[in-house]
Amino acid sequence: MLNAAAELVEAESFLVPVPLHSSRLRERTYNQSALLVKDVGRHLSGQVLLDGLVRTRRTNQQVGLKRGARTANVKGAFAIADHFLPKVSGAHVVLVDDVLTTGATVEECARVLKAAGAEQVDVLVFALVDPENMSDDSD
Repeated sequence: MLNAAAELVEAESFLVPVPLHSSRLRERTYNQSALLVKDVGRHLSGQVLLDGLVRTRRTNQQVGLKRGARTANVKGAFAIADHFLPKVSGAHVVLVDDVLTTGATVEECARVLKAAGAEQVDVLVFALVDPENMSDDSD
């Protein structure tokens, strides 16, 4: 992950984790994406911003959902934190998540970041799910 991040992250880049909803964070006690951001940030020169994005509503778990249902589940579930709004315009954001399955979550986060003025959004993930294991049969 650090090798891939080294190709993306520059000193002015913002490292931003995919957020959990506050209730899920209380249940779990940690955000795995935030832990990854902290570790990458310790080794690279990017600016760590653990609370740049917020999850505005609790979503259903994505496990077991098909691509279309995943997209609908996270639609409108993210927003830019007020303190990040002035910084995001023209910025390079490296969005970090633990697992990428269909991409619905990171696509929605990237859409929100781009709508707020981010010039470039790259995605860094720890693991990829084999797309052959995901079907659109019921969408």
